[in-house]
Amino acid sequence: MEAWTRAERNAGSEGASRKALTIGAVAKILDREFDDISISKIRYLEDQKLLSPRRTPGGYRLYGQDDVDRLREILRMQRDEFLPLRVIRQELASGGKRKDLRSPASLRRAASVDAAHGSRLDLEELVDQTGVSPDLIRELEEWRIVQPEQIDGRRVYDETDREIVKACGELNRFGVAGRNLRVLRTAADREAALLEAVVGPALRSSNQSRRKEAVENLEALAATCSNLTHLLLIRDLRKLTGEA
Repeated sequence: MEAWTRAERNAGSEGASRKALTIGAVAKILDREFDDISISKIRYLEDQKLLSPRRTPGGYRLYGQDDVDRLREILRMQRDEFLPLRVIRQELASGGKRKDLRSPASLRRAASVDAAHGSRLDLEELVDQTGVSPDLIRELEEWRIVQPEQIDGRRVYDETDREIVKACGELNRFGVAGRNLRVLRTAADREAALLEAVVGPALRSSNQSRRKEAVENLEALAATCSNLTHLLLIRDLRKLTGEA
């Protein structure tokens, strides 16, 4: 972990110690590295269970060195890798171990609902990176499993399309064709409609801070729905194996 500098130890009030910084002092420390840091943002990250500072009997937050280091890492993953809070939470829970050292940022961006960044692939590149045949990709497009964009008259695929194609390619090895995946496409459409009803108005807001918060809320909701779907599936699959 990074050692605190003299300026960090002295930030905020005169009596702040290295093990007891106020939230204002923490914001002042990190303001030099992160332009968008604010007390309200730190509180929001705490509300999202990403930070757990200790509190005084009077309810005041006190941040230690570990808290500041953790917050710095969260902000870096947001700024440098454009990762949503759901993915950041998973990274922190796993101790920051990368599951794929070749392209960790792109793989995690593929799972983000805010796809403002990332690479674009043509069909040839998609085939090369996934090992899936053009015929299967066209079938996936026909059933709306993969939805490329049209840019300058050519179809282009993003990182999410790539990961979808890879997953479908794995299923295809077991005889699952594109048409068999319609049920998953329909379920995803209904889930998206449900979440749109919850956060849609905020996502369409012209207020950038409100929209940013809505995107983060959408990520959290999507993670919860994904976990619930998985649990419901596991419960049903237990019936196939005879598990109680």
